[in-house]
Amino acid sequence: MNIQHRQPSTDLLSRFAKIVGDKYAITDPQAQLPYLTEMRDLYRGRTPMVLRPGSVEEVSRIVALANEAGTAIVPQGGNTGLVGGQLPFHDEILLSLNRLDRIREVDAASNSITCEAGVTLGRAREAAAAVDRLYPQLLPSEGTCTIGGNLSTNAGGTAALAYGIARSHALGIEVVLADGRVLNNLNKLKKDNTGYDLKNLFIGAEGTLGIITAAVLRLVPRPRAIETAVAGVASPQAALELLMLAQNRTTGVTSFEIMTRAGIEAVLRYGANCRDPLSEPHPWYVLIELSSQASTGLREVLEEILAEGHAQGLIADATVADSLEQAKAFWRVRELFGEVQRHLGGSIKHDVSVPVAAVPAFIAEANAAVTELIPGVRPLPFGHLGDGNIHYNVNQPEGADKAAFLARWDDVNAVVFAVVSKFGGSISAEHGVGIMKRDLLPRVKDPVALDLMRTLKRTLDPKGILNPGKVL
Repeated sequence: MNIQHRQPSTDLLSRFAKIVGDKYAITDPQAQLPYLTEMRDLYRGRTPMVLRPGSVEEVSRIVALANEAGTAIVPQGGNTGLVGGQLPFHDEILLSLNRLDRIREVDAASNSITCEAGVTLGRAREAAAAVDRLYPQLLPSEGTCTIGGNLSTNAGGTAALAYGIARSHALGIEVVLADGRVLNNLNKLKKDNTGYDLKNLFIGAEGTLGIITAAVLRLVPRPRAIETAVAGVASPQAALELLMLAQNRTTGVTSFEIMTRAGIEAVLRYGANCRDPLSEPHPWYVLIELSSQASTGLREVLEEILAEGHAQGLIADATVADSLEQAKAFWRVRELFGEVQRHLGGSIKHDVSVPVAAVPAFIAEANAAVTELIPGVRPLPFGHLGDGNIHYNVNQPEGADKAAFLARWDDVNAVVFAVVSKFGGSISAEHGVGIMKRDLLPRVKDPVALDLMRTLKRTLDPKGILNPGKVL
């Protein structure tokens, strides 16, 4: 939608500020910086004002005024997004939802928790644990990312294999629409056939159709036992066969992550307080986690899986965590994969998914394609083998010019996404579209689906004030 928005006048900014109070209307450039920069420093935003409403009513009034004045709004949660979807680039008003941070209800009997959009994922998980339940979304940024942001981007995470992605956890939501009306769909019902499933229009829409202000989330019984292991394997194909073996032995495979040796070495070199998980190096590693409602017997199940994997020639070596601290150390190695790559120079990153069975072939063909395009590049694929979501990162050749390498971003995208397309995959698995992948959608999305998306946008946001320029 190419709609021209009015730049807010001084008088209009004053009207916005009165809704939240001067304390929560930020115009000082230094105070705005945390809202306008993101963790990878790929994007820098700009805005005349950051508004921090403290209630749904204030959000409603802000959006109604923005709609009346034709002023664009960019909603933001914890500012942990990786595709630029949470930043204003054309002097839009930035609407930070991190003051909407109440946990309205925890209902253990109904296995639900009702959180406002600004509640961090970590707080939601803690509140669930306090009533012996689990909120099963798990992301490394849980201390910062928010429920509203997770739903708006349909975030994935390391436990999606067992529990699903953000959309899987939402029973109901509350949304402020583009005209300021509030859609109250906060129900706890597993069964509700009273028409269209409206909530899923807004989950994954990145704030372009409405602003999620609260949600009822599904809880599950808290596991009584968790076991974690690291295994060294020769190839992604061996890792895939080990995954199938594990899933044939138990329904309790919670996470199944794949990592390259090159990534392990980067973590050992640049990550603090990290140890090599196995005594000898291996080309690939698998981090596997099982969970169970039974308090005993799970370790034996994991050991049997590893023993059989070794007998079949899939595993060269493995170790099971003997303590919670050791399990956390295993996970820390995996979680640092993204962070330490900045020390390797320029890194062109992809968040893609292919059918699980196609992961080994995808990695092999993508590695060959990027190496042919730029000799000497260092592919570093890792991620969620269990659900087919691979973070396919390509690091610059050693000693190469970083700026010159990053200037080939579109070229690298083209060859990687061609391989993704060959296997029927997606160019955005869990990070969203934002601005980074917006212009790629017409090349990969079904034209009819894209037309329907544009129709929904025009219908729900006719003036185009909600997060303009993102997704579409």
